[in-house]
Amino acid sequence: MKKMISVLAAAGVAAAAVFGAIISGGKGFWFASAAAAALCCIPFFLSFEKRAPSPGELVLIAVMTAFSAAGRFIFAPAPFFKPVSALVIITGKHFGPQAGFMTGALSAIISNIWFGQGPWTPFQMLCWGLIGAAAGIARELLESRLALCIAGVIAGVGYSFLMDVWTVLSMNGSFSGGLWIAAIISAAPVTVIYCVSNIVFLLVLNKPLGRRLERLRTKYGVFPETDRSGKEPQ
Repeated sequence: MKKMISVLAAAGVAAAAVFGAIISGGKGFWFASAAAAALCCIPFFLSFEKRAPSPGELVLIAVMTAFSAAGRFIFAPAPFFKPVSALVIITGKHFGPQAGFMTGALSAIISNIWFGQGPWTPFQMLCWGLIGAAAGIARELLESRLALCIAGVIAGVGYSFLMDVWTVLSMNGSFSGGLWIAAIISAAPVTVIYCVSNIVFLLVLNKPLGRRLERLRTKYGVFPETDRSGKEPQ
């Protein structure tokens, strides 16, 4: 089954490249890259589906996704200063990497109903999804305020670097390392805002929101793999 999925994913990327090349006069690399970013999300969705999550887990992921998308709407007047990454990190920290990835990926596609869908959406899904998954994997390291600040900076830099791949593709039609470095340098002020906003929202939201998420997780016995005591929650 896994081999079949890999073959289908590879075929999908190849088909996207051919189709993109045809409709764009030979410069369809950006189209293939967007398709590849979307296909990279598929294993996470399939893994989550295979685990057969409980209704309570689905509800909590939906709630955190709604909070994340709503936060992006509310802070729309403040360019690049958004709580999405912070909420995704908090979700991954308390609910695990799968929930973190799902919340991040769904936050991108749902909030873009308002901000606009496009070939950049799969990149945003992958970026925020990976941020949530990484937070879930490293959740034992995110107990201190300093660790949260470092995580906020890493998330801001990582998001900016990966989204700058899309920036280069959208401008050039193909990827160029030189243009990517130039895009990273020119976007440095925006990246700083990303990092600062992540730190601010993490420091403000982590304790009050984290306590409630842990209470819900323990009370309803959801996401048992994140139980730090090593025992199934009662």
